Amino acid sequence: MSRTPLPRPGRPVAVLAVAAGLFGLLAAPPDAPSPRTVPAAAVAENTATVFYWTKTKNWTAHNLHYAPDGGSWTAVPGVAMEPACTDWVKRTVSLGTAAGLQATFNNGSGTWDNNGGRNYALGTGNITVKDGVVAHSDPCAGTTPTPGAEATVYYSAEALGWSTANIHYQPAGGAWTAVPGVGMQAACAGWWKREIDLGTAASLKAAFNNGNGTWDNNAGSDYTIGTGVSTVRNRVVTANAADPCAATPPDTQAPTAPGGVTATADGVSVLLSWDPATDDRGVTKYQVTRAGGSGGSVVTDVGSTVFSDTNLAERTAYTYTVKAVDAAGNVSAASAPATATTGDRPATPATGRPLGTDPRKDPIYFVLTARFNDGDPSNNRGGSQHVKSGNAANDDPMFRGDFKGLIQKLDYVKGLGFSAIWVTPVVLNRSDYDYHGYHGYDFYKVDPRLESAGASYQDLIDAAHAKGMKIYQDVVYNHSSRWGAKGLFVPTVYGVRDSQWSWYYDEKQSGFEYDGLTVDAKTGKSYYNGDLWSTAEPTGNTCVDWGKPTGGKSAEGYTVYNCQWPSPTSGMFPKALYHQCWIGNWEGEDSRSCWLHEDLADFNTENPAVQNYLIGAYDKYIDMGVDGFRVDTAVHIPRTTWNRRFLPAVQDRVAQRHGAEAAKNFFVFGEVAAFVNDKWNRGSVNHSAQFYTWKERKEYDADDTKAALEMYDYEQQQGTGNQPTSTNAFLNGNSYHTPDHSRFSGMNVIDMRMHMNFGDAQNAFSNGKDSDDSYNDATYNVVYVDSHDYGPNKSSERYAGGTDAWAENMSLMWTFRGIPTLYYGSEIEFQKGKKIDCGPGCPLATTGRAYFGDHVAGSVTASDFSQVSSASGAVATTLQQPLVRHVQRLNQIRRAIPALQTGQYSTEGVSGGMAFKRRYTSGSTDSFALVTVSGGASFTGIPNGTYTDAVSGDVRTVTAGTLSVAAPGKGNLRVYVLNGPGRIGTAGPYLK
Repeated sequence: MSRTPLPRPGRPVAVLAVAAGLFGLLAAPPDAPSPRTVPAAAVAENTATVFYWTKTKNWTAHNLHYAPDGGSWTAVPGVAMEPACTDWVKRTVSLGTAAGLQATFNNGSGTWDNNGGRNYALGTGNITVKDGVVAHSDPCAGTTPTPGAEATVYYSAEALGWSTANIHYQPAGGAWTAVPGVGMQAACAGWWKREIDLGTAASLKAAFNNGNGTWDNNAGSDYTIGTGVSTVRNRVVTANAADPCAATPPDTQAPTAPGGVTATADGVSVLLSWDPATDDRGVTKYQVTRAGGSGGSVVTDVGSTVFSDTNLAERTAYTYTVKAVDAAGNVSAASAPATATTGDRPATPATGRPLGTDPRKDPIYFVLTARFNDGDPSNNRGGSQHVKSGNAANDDPMFRGDFKGLIQKLDYVKGLGFSAIWVTPVVLNRSDYDYHGYHGYDFYKVDPRLESAGASYQDLIDAAHAKGMKIYQDVVYNHSSRWGAKGLFVPTVYGVRDSQWSWYYDEKQSGFEYDGLTVDAKTGKSYYNGDLWSTAEPTGNTCVDWGKPTGGKSAEGYTVYNCQWPSPTSGMFPKALYHQCWIGNWEGEDSRSCWLHEDLADFNTENPAVQNYLIGAYDKYIDMGVDGFRVDTAVHIPRTTWNRRFLPAVQDRVAQRHGAEAAKNFFVFGEVAAFVNDKWNRGSVNHSAQFYTWKERKEYDADDTKAALEMYDYEQQQGTGNQPTSTNAFLNGNSYHTPDHSRFSGMNVIDMRMHMNFGDAQNAFSNGKDSDDSYNDATYNVVYVDSHDYGPNKSSERYAGGTDAWAENMSLMWTFRGIPTLYYGSEIEFQKGKKIDCGPGCPLATTGRAYFGDHVAGSVTASDFSQVSSASGAVATTLQQPLVRHVQRLNQIRRAIPALQTGQYSTEGVSGGMAFKRRYTSGSTDSFALVTVSGGASFTGIPNGTYTDAVSGDVRTVTAGTLSVAAPGKGNLRVYVLNGPGRIGTAGPYLK
């Protein structure tokens, strides 16, 4: 930035530009910066500009410590002085109505000039202090002043209707201006401007007001603004901004034509993808033109770089071209054409459609599909580790459960009271131990080890919907299996051909294609491992040090060679599509750009080809009618990429296929793993769950890789104290208010902090409350005690706190904000205390991922949620277990009281360990509930009226705004509902 001389009196020197939205504007108290009393307009004030002689001092810094006559001293060491001219520093201070000041000077390190202990008595105007002599003059008059730092700030109050605007500011290390600050000048339509001389300061704090008591102070946090030109708009500060009042030349430049257009047919659908076009001001959409068939030319607007054209004619050639469009309406030339010929129409067309209701109404039951219930033994597979793991000895293949088994037990899940099922990933996997689904290989194909005749994935979705139950599909955007991703890139792996490894590596068979299920007749293998044997280095090999011994030995004692398995540093993967490193710091930037594990090849998700591949794949499952996505390893993809690419693509596809209401309620919840008890994960905002619930607050580079780095650095510098906050989860006193989701990213999250503290329900409750202002809306948090990965406090075992503690945890989860989620079998404390996952190092039967089907064998029919009309066999015994009866009634109570599903909460006026009030108001619905879990509680300041406990049926009439509740006992609870429905369900082992 070019520097200019300091201004003469009367000429402003810093310009601030801020555009404020309607939110965050408050009357000055209580959030306006000090002083709190705000006059109607600025008042006259005295100032003193103190010049200090530096030549006889050997100080590296100079501070003015002062007190206006009749006022208080500044905090030691005072305020920094800035260069004025040769051998002089200066500081201008506001004295209010005082006629002078007492002053001393120091170097900031304990050396003082205090006029021999008498202090300096100074007046107003220009004052010099030279070797103890005080005079009134400007020693720098006629000289070229030493330039100081400048800030130019633009502020737009167009939406506020202000007729004036003031900036109240404090240079770093300095004092605040007198309220209401200094006036800003009208710059252009909608913008106010002020230039400010910061002296030696590198930034300032600021708030804005209209001079009549209305403030924008960044919701009480004030704005931090640096040097140079800055704009503030909708509480977003943009540093080094372009002048918003500069004339913008008309945009007449069209984008470049899209390149890399490919069209691939699948039945009567065509998947089209292309590389992003470029434009000087940004591409806003694409126009896809289809020619062919009987319908003539068809043009479709598309917001991303992938398009799935469905329901076309059979065995027909279609040609596509793509044009890019910018915001000004400039249209690029057409791309090169791409042609695809459709095949036959599938025998059974997809019939799915999401239920499209508020996800907070649906408690979630989480199953590992391959371990839940075996409906079809013919698709069971043990894989290469079947014997080594010990599974063979137990006749327990890793792929055992399937969709048919889950369909058979939908009534069991419904009888428990759950209306949503979270299933592990369904795409075709490829690894040595891939039953869990997180080693994706063909993202466009459902794993046949899960499907059966009459029990496809589509059949499961349709069957669940027919019972009023949702399906949430676990999805992976961050990585493929180490064997690559079919349709994007698959590495060629050369097993060194010697007798030691011939048992492990597959001999390549012409015409054989891996599908996880089919076993090759010649080798008896299903190709879990390498795909080619070789002794000589093959032509075109990219792997580093091919075939050389690593110096290591396998567990069997065999020599290990380089390039026997894919790895990030082997050279087997192209850099454009896959990252090339191992994670070193799990809370560092490399956590987004390196491999998590040797079996998880890390996608370069900032590459358009990768984005297109994944968007196209998951479009297929959206079209099938799934109700939402649970996103695996979400933290390992930058928020910018989620917010720019993947989340909008999901929303666009759901809206396109199923309508706006379905898109609004399509539930996306991410795993942002933070295994600490901090509100912010080790102080790293980029690695904290709540961070992912927000949109970006500034613009970054158009290139996704650069944008990811810019965002990471910017947000780390902002730190935990300058992140957005929300009241969406909280009542305003006793009143529900409409939540503000305008800055919602589209991704909700698993509540990792509550999960980590569920070793004790009180800890989970306290930690949950502490974090809730930092989520966009914590009422959508997915809450569980343990999962397929960890128990509370990063335990590697399934929760074993005892039945009473389980009941208490459930009572809290089903009444507090968020969506209660139960890992399969927890309703009978299945495998409690067992290690959740030890890979092929132990039999699955001894782990927290054991086969559950034995406990649900027999028949079961659910007449409604939480209502079982008949059951026989082992499942009948399971349904009599105490926690089963507990969760059934909890689901009944939650389903009957809207406040417990979608309500905001508050602990204001509430005493008790786990006690709170919740309310939801919409149209004719007004649901208000007072809840206490295990312990007693007192509620004050509540509306008068008749309250009925949904658990015991107890009726209380409140006339003085107070209701006290005795302790119901561990695991039990009280839910007093204003004008409530009465007792819900029948007494059980805990709810009574």
